[in-house]
Amino acid sequence: MDIDFATLTEYQRYKLMASLIVPRPIALITTLSEGGIVNAAPFSMFNMLGEEPPIVMVSINRLNDGSLKDTAANIVREKEFVVHISDEAMAAKMHRCGERLPSDVSELAHVGLTALPSKAVKPPRIAEAPVAFECTLWETLETTSRQIFIGQVRWLHAREGLIDTELWRVRLQDYFPVARFGASYYVNTRERFSLDDKTPQANPIDEM
Repeated sequence: MDIDFATLTEYQRYKLMASLIVPRPIALITTLSEGGIVNAAPFSMFNMLGEEPPIVMVSINRLNDGSLKDTAANIVREKEFVVHISDEAMAAKMHRCGERLPSDVSELAHVGLTALPSKAVKPPRIAEAPVAFECTLWETLETTSRQIFIGQVRWLHAREGLIDTELWRVRLQDYFPVARFGASYYVNTRERFSLDDKTPQANPIDEM
């Protein structure tokens, strides 16, 4: 099967790309509204771009009328945001943060997640998340349909015991993030294997 993308609609291209380029990590992003309301929303067009400087990328689609979603508008104005990685324990609440709410209602309060102060940015981090990256805006790219934000990581927060700070290894046996699959499906990360003969197949599976 050969498909000429020039012949497809924007929606058709999105459906194919979003269902084939999987699984994708999910960024649950907190920002602050102009009035100080904490906004939280999940985005699966997200990933790491590099370590020097430490940068991450999130792509946020525009609304049907061309205006910016609350998260995008808040990042444009404040130039700060916090990216959280969601695990199985908080996956349902992460998903509910994607519900459309009035701008004066915080998704965290709506779904029952807890805000904690950040170290270097104004938006708070989420206590229940296993990992949080405090970011300042590095660069913005714009397309017809999206705002693409590149953020520089300023602080990392991790669940107690998840990172060995003497060897700088992540205890992957204690880390179970969820990822976005095609359509409305998610996948977990429990089925793991190595193709390196030197890597032990049994626990521990700390990152080397």
